[in-house]
Amino acid sequence: EVQLQASGGGLVQAGGSLRLSCAASGFRFDDYAIGWFRRAPGKEREGVSCISRRDGDTYYTDSVKGRFTISRNNAKKTVYLQMNSLKPEDTAVYYCAADRLRCTLNPFDGMDYWGKGTLVTVSS
Repeated sequence: EVQLQASGGGLVQAGGSLRLSCAASGFRFDDYAIGWFRRAPGKEREGVSCISRRDGDTYYTDSVKGRFTISRNNAKKTVYLQMNSLKPEDTAVYYCAADRLRCTLNPFDGMDYWGKGTLVTVSS
Protein backbone atom coordinates (compact mmCIF):
# COMPACT_ATOMS: atom_id res chain seq x y z
CA GLU A 1 0.00 0.00 0.00
CA VAL A 2 1.32 3.43 -0.95
CA GLN A 3 1.51 5.75 2.01
CA LEU A 4 2.79 9.28 2.36
CA GLN A 5 2.23 10.68 5.83
CA ALA A 6 2.99 14.20 6.99
CA SER A 7 3.51 14.86 10.68
CA GLY A 8 5.04 17.40 13.04
CA GLY A 9 2.53 20.20 12.84
CA GLY A 10 1.35 22.10 15.85
CA LEU A 11 0.79 25.47 17.45
CA VAL A 12 3.63 27.98 17.32
CA GLN A 13 4.00 31.66 18.03
CA ALA A 14 5.26 33.94 15.29
CA GLY A 15 9.02 33.68 15.03
CA GLY A 16 9.06 30.09 16.22
CA SER A 17 10.08 26.91 14.44
CA LEU A 18 8.65 23.54 13.50
CA ARG A 19 10.05 20.54 11.70
CA LEU A 20 7.67 18.59 9.52
CA SER A 21 8.29 15.02 8.43
CA CYS A 22 6.93 13.09 5.47
CA ALA A 23 7.28 9.34 5.84
CA ALA A 24 6.85 7.24 2.71
CA SER A 25 6.22 3.58 2.08
CA GLY A 26 4.90 1.32 -0.65
CA PHE A 27 6.89 2.79 -3.54
CA ARG A 28 10.49 3.39 -4.57
CA PHE A 29 11.04 6.54 -2.61
CA ASP A 30 14.39 7.48 -4.15
CA ASP A 31 12.84 7.51 -7.63
CA TYR A 32 10.47 10.31 -6.68
CA ALA A 33 10.75 14.01 -6.15
CA ILE A 34 8.95 15.01 -2.97
CA GLY A 35 7.15 18.29 -2.53
CA TRP A 36 5.49 20.12 0.31
CA PHE A 37 2.23 21.91 -0.35
CA ARG A 38 -0.14 23.81 1.86
CA ARG A 39 -3.67 25.08 1.96
CA ALA A 40 -4.28 28.15 4.08
CA PRO A 41 -7.76 29.14 5.27
CA GLY A 42 -9.70 30.67 2.41
CA LYS A 43 -6.92 30.16 -0.11
CA GLU A 44 -6.02 27.79 -2.90
CA ARG A 45 -3.49 25.08 -2.37
CA GLU A 46 0.04 26.27 -3.10
CA GLY A 47 3.44 24.72 -3.49
CA VAL A 48 5.92 25.42 -0.70
CA SER A 49 9.06 23.45 -1.46
CA CYS A 50 10.32 20.50 -3.44
CA ILE A 51 13.42 18.32 -3.41
CA SER A 52 14.53 16.41 -6.47
CA ARG A 53 14.73 12.65 -6.64
CA ARG A 54 18.44 12.14 -7.23
CA ASP A 55 20.61 15.22 -6.99
CA GLY A 56 18.73 16.71 -4.09
CA ASP A 57 18.16 20.04 -5.79
CA THR A 58 15.73 22.14 -3.83
CA TYR A 59 13.09 24.67 -4.75
CA TYR A 60 11.07 27.09 -2.67
CA THR A 61 8.22 29.45 -3.19
CA ASP A 62 9.32 33.06 -2.71
CA SER A 63 7.40 33.56 0.52
CA VAL A 64 9.43 30.93 2.40
CA LYS A 65 12.90 31.41 0.93
CA GLY A 66 15.48 31.90 3.63
CA ARG A 67 13.13 30.56 6.31
CA PHE A 68 12.32 26.99 5.27
CA THR A 69 14.72 24.17 4.42
CA ILE A 70 13.75 20.91 2.75
CA SER A 71 15.87 17.77 3.01
CA ARG A 72 15.52 14.06 2.42
CA ASN A 73 16.89 10.89 3.93
CA ASN A 74 16.39 8.14 1.38
CA ALA A 75 17.52 5.42 3.79
CA LYS A 76 14.71 6.42 6.12
CA LYS A 77 12.32 7.17 3.25
CA THR A 78 11.58 10.49 4.86
CA VAL A 79 11.53 14.10 3.73
CA TYR A 80 11.76 16.96 6.20
CA LEU A 81 10.73 20.57 6.13
CA GLN A 82 12.47 22.72 8.70
CA MET A 83 10.42 25.87 9.17
CA ASN A 84 12.01 28.80 10.96
CA SER A 85 10.85 32.35 11.60
CA LEU A 86 7.27 31.28 11.17
CA LYS A 87 4.68 33.89 10.33
CA PRO A 88 0.90 33.88 10.81
CA GLU A 89 0.50 33.64 7.05
CA ASP A 90 2.24 30.25 7.20
CA THR A 91 -0.81 28.87 8.98
CA ALA A 92 -2.14 26.05 6.82
CA VAL A 93 -2.58 22.34 6.45
CA TYR A 94 0.67 21.04 5.01
CA TYR A 95 0.77 18.07 2.67
CA CYS A 96 3.58 16.14 1.08
CA ALA A 97 3.33 14.64 -2.38
CA ALA A 98 5.47 12.48 -4.65
CA ASP A 99 6.14 12.91 -8.35
CA ARG A 100 8.00 10.34 -10.41
CA LEU A 101 9.16 12.75 -13.10
CA ARG A 102 9.84 16.18 -11.72
CA CYS A 103 9.92 18.69 -8.91
CA THR A 104 6.98 21.02 -9.20
CA LEU A 105 5.48 23.70 -6.99
CA ASN A 106 2.28 23.67 -8.99
CA PRO A 107 -0.21 21.66 -6.92
CA PHE A 108 -2.40 21.17 -9.99
CA ASP A 109 0.37 19.67 -12.09
CA GLY A 110 -0.57 16.06 -11.42
CA MET A 111 1.36 14.51 -8.55
CA ASP A 112 1.49 10.72 -8.40
CA TYR A 113 0.77 10.41 -4.68
CA TRP A 114 -0.67 12.72 -2.06
CA GLY A 115 -0.27 12.20 1.65
CA LYS A 116 -2.29 13.08 4.70
CA GLY A 117 -1.92 16.64 5.90
CA THR A 118 -0.63 18.07 9.16
CA LEU A 119 -1.91 21.33 10.59
CA VAL A 120 0.46 24.20 11.31
CA THR A 121 -0.97 27.13 13.23
CA VAL A 122 1.13 30.24 13.81
CA SER A 123 -0.23 32.80 16.24
CA SER A 124 0.61 36.49 16.11
